Amino acid sequence: MCLFIETICYERGCFQRIELHNERFNRTRQQFFGLQIPLQLELFLSVPADLKDKTVKCTVTYGADIIRIDYNIYQIRPVNSLQMVVDDSIDYAFKYADRTKLNSLFNLRHQSDDILIIKSGLITDTSYANVIFKKDDKWYSPQNPLLKGTQIGRYFREGRVTPALLCPSDLPLFSEARIVNAMISIENSPVIHIENIKDFFRDIYK
Repeated sequence: MCLFIETICYERGCFQRIELHNERFNRTRQQFFGLQIPLQLELFLSVPADLKDKTVKCTVTYGADIIRIDYNIYQIRPVNSLQMVVDDSIDYAFKYADRTKLNSLFNLRHQSDDILIIKSGLITDTSYANVIFKKDDKWYSPQNPLLKGTQIGRYFREGRVTPALLCPSDLPLFSEARIVNAMISIENSPVIHIENIKDFFRDIYK
């Protein structure tokens, strides 16, 4: 059976962007299982009492029904460098529980902290987050990510981040990169200096 996950941030006593998670959760259930009646995830979520003053990563694993919900204290993993990898066939338009392909690409990172996936000549995502790039005082992010996360979707709607078609040769135009996902905002993301995105200088300037 095909399984999916929904990762929800619990912070400051509430579930962040729960309406966007509900939208993706129910869209996936309809697409793969033909289920028309929407469910509200917040009715199934209950953070343990000893975690209520923490930042908690709530992971919902589901198919046609919710299989399990895990609650874990969250700390941002340091990511200060990226290794570009190319995969023109990868498909992660839905948040699949099976991350075998992503994990295989992650293993190609060499000495870098994470990967930056290039598909059909365009920049997409890291192994677990959307990526944004800063030019002057504006932020840009790939127009066609592998998975459009709830956080980047919110930034697009608010106008804080502009979607754009970005290829590796565009990277010298930017001063820094950051990662965003359900657990990581622009403000608390680690900073990735452009020169720490491996291979692009070698490929562009050789």
